[in-house]
Amino acid sequence: MTHNLLATLRPLLAAEASAEAYASGTEPSDLEQAVWLRLLERLDSDGPPRDPQGWLRRAVRSEVRRTRRTHRLERPYETEPADDADRGPEHLALTSARHRALRDAVRRLPGRCPRLLEALLSPKDLTYREIAGELGISQGSLGPERSRCLGCLRRLLTPEVAAHEARG
Repeated sequence: MTHNLLATLRPLLAAEASAEAYASGTEPSDLEQAVWLRLLERLDSDGPPRDPQGWLRRAVRSEVRRTRRTHRLERPYETEPADDADRGPEHLALTSARHRALRDAVRRLPGRCPRLLEALLSPKDLTYREIAGELGISQGSLGPERSRCLGCLRRLLTPEVAAHEARG
């Protein structure tokens, strides 16, 4: 039953993901993988949806909205100036301490998150294809895996950051 459902939905999901992905700034394969994961979670808890095609279309659009929200809320890394002459030793020490704290937190993450985030933070600026080859996972898995790892990192760092910064 489940195999037939997956085989039936595969072409529809590919078409829906291709149609919606680029408008949300994501890859169709990442969107497909997120929806497959959502379907498997649903099958595990509630069983198959009554209207699989309708459910799939709603799930794709929901993932697109989630992706847009994520892109809107995420901020790119700020690049630091290459010239350290205008920064004092205190600033350099604090920056170094922040980088050390981040690396320590990354090492405490579960599973393959430490290797993935180290690859993403690498000064070599590796592509997703290079990172996937290095870690031995599919390129389409990197986006969802990265999101899970960053979520773990946020939860790990929240108590440390909350103690130092005022909220609101």
